Amino acid sequence: MQTHPNVQAVQDALDAADARDGSGAGCRVRLLPDAVHTAAAAAAALDIEVGQIANSLIFDADGEPLLVLTSGAHRVDTAKVAADLGIDALRRATPEFVREHTGQPIGGVAPLGHPKPVRTLVDVALEQYPEIWAAGGVPRAVFPTTYAELLRITAGSAAEVA
Repeated sequence: MQTHPNVQAVQDALDAADARDGSGAGCRVRLLPDAVHTAAAAAAALDIEVGQIANSLIFDADGEPLLVLTSGAHRVDTAKVAADLGIDALRRATPEFVREHTGQPIGGVAPLGHPKPVRTLVDVALEQYPEIWAAGGVPRAVFPTTYAELLRITAGSAAEVA
């Protein structure tokens, strides 16, 4: 079976970063039987808590992309994040803006594997789980990792985002 180019880019980025899952094994992107466009759907498909899903949300931060990896258990407080970062306006990005900066569609945006690095915040609420799951480049691709690894492989900053 041919691998989607986005999934291959994410797997290549994971390999290049020597990314690890919760057991310490190398991260492998997995394809689910169906697309999962919400944290609840992904959690159900993986039989895990919704909080273990690391939602990848791209925001338009005064014209620059900002990736917020947030727990599926809550929503990003855009006013709080904007104030914390000293940004005038933090808006949900358009599908075109997301694809331009990540090369990936909304619903499948991975934490890495983008054409160029994107400033990233990682929700501190994810730290409570021994293993978390993130999108793998398309809406039915996911991979397991840990909070510490997510911070490391994205060069992200830990943040309270809710």
